[in-house]
Amino acid sequence: MNAIKTKLTSKSGPLRRAISMLFFGAAAAAALWALSQSHAQGQSAALSKIAPWVLQHATDGKQAEFLVVLADQADLSGAEALATKQEKGRYVRDTLLNKAEATQGPILTWLRERNIEHRSYYIVNFIWVKGDRNVALELAARPDVARIEGNPVIHNDLPQPGPLEEAPPQANAPATIEPGINYTHAPQVWALGFTGQNIVIAGADTGVRWTHNALKPHYRGWDGMTGHHDYNWHDSIHDSMNNPCGNDSPFPCDDYFHGSHTIGTAIGDDGMGNQIGMAPGAKWIACRNMDQGNGTPTRYLECMQFFLAPYPVGGNPNQGDPTLAPHITTNSWTCPPSEGCSINTLETGVQAQRAAGIIMVVAAGNAGPGCSTVSTPPGTSGYVYSVGALNTSTDTIASFSSRGPVTGDGSNRLKPDLSAPGTNTRSVTNSCDSCYTTASGTSMATPHVAGGTALLLSCNTSLIHDWATSEGLLSNNAAHILNGTCDGGNPVVPNNTYGWGRIDIFAAAQQALLLPELTMAVSRRMHGAAGTFDIPLPQFGQPGVECRSTGGNYTQVFTFNTTVVSGSAAVTGGTGTVSGNPTFSGNTMTVNLTGVVDVQKITVTLTNVSDPNGHILPQTSVSMNVLIGDVNGNKTVNATDVALVKSQVGQAVTGSNFREDVNDDGSISASDVALTKSHVGDGLP
Repeated sequence: MNAIKTKLTSKSGPLRRAISMLFFGAAAAAALWALSQSHAQGQSAALSKIAPWVLQHATDGKQAEFLVVLADQADLSGAEALATKQEKGRYVRDTLLNKAEATQGPILTWLRERNIEHRSYYIVNFIWVKGDRNVALELAARPDVARIEGNPVIHNDLPQPGPLEEAPPQANAPATIEPGINYTHAPQVWALGFTGQNIVIAGADTGVRWTHNALKPHYRGWDGMTGHHDYNWHDSIHDSMNNPCGNDSPFPCDDYFHGSHTIGTAIGDDGMGNQIGMAPGAKWIACRNMDQGNGTPTRYLECMQFFLAPYPVGGNPNQGDPTLAPHITTNSWTCPPSEGCSINTLETGVQAQRAAGIIMVVAAGNAGPGCSTVSTPPGTSGYVYSVGALNTSTDTIASFSSRGPVTGDGSNRLKPDLSAPGTNTRSVTNSCDSCYTTASGTSMATPHVAGGTALLLSCNTSLIHDWATSEGLLSNNAAHILNGTCDGGNPVVPNNTYGWGRIDIFAAAQQALLLPELTMAVSRRMHGAAGTFDIPLPQFGQPGVECRSTGGNYTQVFTFNTTVVSGSAAVTGGTGTVSGNPTFSGNTMTVNLTGVVDVQKITVTLTNVSDPNGHILPQTSVSMNVLIGDVNGNKTVNATDVALVKSQVGQAVTGSNFREDVNDDGSISASDVALTKSHVGDGLP
């Protein structure tokens, strides 16, 4: 039996091996087939993430520029609850930058290891890459990548300049206000004392000839002696050929004329008779986003990113300062989907500017007179203020001005929002520092509205924090023009030809001046018999420093431009609460705080502050740094503060030394010195 078994076993060995090999081969084939199917499915999934433009331009080993858009995008909804533009701007910038830094690392490492050219952005969480089809496929296969989009060169059909005119160098010509400026009633606003002061307009265009006589005095980077371009200028052109400005220009330069012309209509005035701008008291900054009219999505987004938080020339976005962001941007460029431009990514950048409190004024386009010719971003967006062009000095639409409604995205959105003079507009050109020319287009209408918005904000600075009210004032106070051509034949206002009508900035300003406006805020304390002394709390820039020890109880007094009778207040940042209800007397509102801790920034937000006629102040916030013992207000308590208090011991408390009365008892004594010493080392960022 054993022999038989042995014999059978020995004979079956080769058979079993053959059968095993057959099974193994079948299994391997099945595995390979499954693997190939999985690979095919994976490649198909990756391909579905890649825009057709990229597949078309990255074939046969050719390299193309594309945007690697990450799946994880920042949520900016928290900005809406913040009351001030400064708070919104910092929140948006920090949220976006933190998201990019937290998620882009693995992809950046992968790109660096393969020496693939790339550049990181944060305004939208994406990375610009230059690579071939295989690179795009590998990146698209990653789960952290949402899509791969093209970076096509977009040729903007910009207006052509008219004849060149050189103004005489001497100031012997009579002052001349351009017809378009007059027709918007800007001079009447100037007569009220509002010229756009304290407002900054940014131009995203072909650059700016910053030394032009009508522009240089209004450049934020000009101090009267020297040009300072850090934080005031950025060039997003990195790879042009034979451009007169070169690449990465370290100072503002205009490679065409268009950017100088548009910013001139917004703010220009040479002080020698050429009153070409709407808001000559405003300041301008700029970013070049077109190479002689040629833009790309990354160039456009890079300028938007710079405006969110300007940074030094040659620096990087991590150095950005959101407190230096402009209030308004003027934009006369397009990004057509038909040429490969992605609507979604550009729209995300537009929404980021809006969340940061920046008003984006955009040309509606020059594709008229047909309906639904407002068809290219960013003019189609519901988050921008789009502008159509009028024949200057008339209330008739220019034939070239694009009309709504917007149909490409299915929204049927009404556009334009407003109209302004846009034909034969005289403004500066880039040929010389005293050269002017004329041009026509919605590009020329747009800066009339951007400059007009600056006038409006300077009339009532509370509007800086409330773009919705600002745009409502512009729309509701426009010279309404009935039209039904693109609205089913029924004449209506607003309509898809004129929007709300022709901008009337004087009418809008008059209404803005009726709104209550916060003009001053202070922290007020009674210093015994010495009297009451106030520490100013600026609305803009660094908060005032309250250095007095009060057991956590402080009183803030808010002064308005008119009588106020009602409103509420709440602590919206920091530790502390409002005690009781605000009190009102004439044009002041008094708010008492309790439970306020030391070494912090506390923010109080005012809502529904109303005058006797029911006009309501836009929601407004004021911040205060609390740092007991910081008598010199530099946000650090140190030996200098101690020395200052010592130097005043025994002196009467007055308006010039009340900060040294740290315990606010009406005298400066050794107890104030001891109190200050006990806080040495405390500080705020």
